[in-house]
Amino acid sequence: MMNRKTACKLLLGMAAALGMTILFAPAAQAQDYPTKPVRFIVPQPPGGPTDTVARIVAQKLSDKWGQPVIVENRPGGGSNIATDLVAKSAPDGYTLVVATVQHIVNQFIYNTLPFDPVKDFAPVTLISKASIVLVTNPELPVKNLQDLVALAKQRPGKLPWAFAGNGSTGHMSLELLQTATGIDVIKVPYKGTQPALTDLLGGQVQVMFDGVVTSLPHIRAGKLRPLAVASLNRSKLLPDVPTVAEQGFPGFEAVGLASLLAPAGTPPRILLKIQSEVAAIVRSPEVESKMTAMGLEVVASTPAEFTDYIRQETAKFGPLVKKANIKPE
Repeated sequence: MMNRKTACKLLLGMAAALGMTILFAPAAQAQDYPTKPVRFIVPQPPGGPTDTVARIVAQKLSDKWGQPVIVENRPGGGSNIATDLVAKSAPDGYTLVVATVQHIVNQFIYNTLPFDPVKDFAPVTLISKASIVLVTNPELPVKNLQDLVALAKQRPGKLPWAFAGNGSTGHMSLELLQTATGIDVIKVPYKGTQPALTDLLGGQVQVMFDGVVTSLPHIRAGKLRPLAVASLNRSKLLPDVPTVAEQGFPGFEAVGLASLLAPAGTPPRILLKIQSEVAAIVRSPEVESKMTAMGLEVVASTPAEFTDYIRQETAKFGPLVKKANIKPE
């Protein structure tokens, strides 16, 4: 029979072993991750820039991990359908949403949401920013942003300005510019970029913020005139076009986003593993050059950096949406 001293030693040893197991469980969990397929839920249809970024990263992660990283498109509801799916998923790193700027602005556009955009998510990384360019129909008698602002002030409430839906990047860019310049224009929402661009080319509307890549062929053909890019830095695809900030509005930034969010409660070690792997992928010469050709700037922020960025953008867009009284379409 075991004596008391031996029994105590045995119990202490078991307790120590259990403590070490608990202590190193998160590390082991991150080291083993992933052991099954990972899902990227994309709130947009296939073929757009967000979907393309998701598929580039997913394929490279699949090759790296030896596990499928599956891109699932769940469009609809202003991105809320896809976002809600991820909010209600297990916090284990196997289901993430590829979020855009709508994740930040929807909380101000919709009266209610089936999830909390802050409390229900763990930021992983801001993968990239998409350059936006301010373009006009060439028949409009303006050569730069100052000309456009002056013309809009001469014709208050008369200049037709297109954008692809309420809360879109183009819409928020316009609202930011109106606040910065004091102009008043006719807002013309469309159900998507292509119909808006078609009417801009046809002269039915005269101004629009659009993705650099979408407008670039028309700019090169002389069918659209670029006045400014809305990012903090000039686009590598339009190096001769100055930024909005350079033309008298310091700090102006309006960009498209591609980011990753996980359900709240996902272990930090898993978040950091995903972020570090994604950063290595998008900063590789092959992928970065591919993304630059798409008009994208690689960011690959850490979870902490992305959390700070979300706070800053929320503080910027919240009052803007409320002031403009933007509602769901």
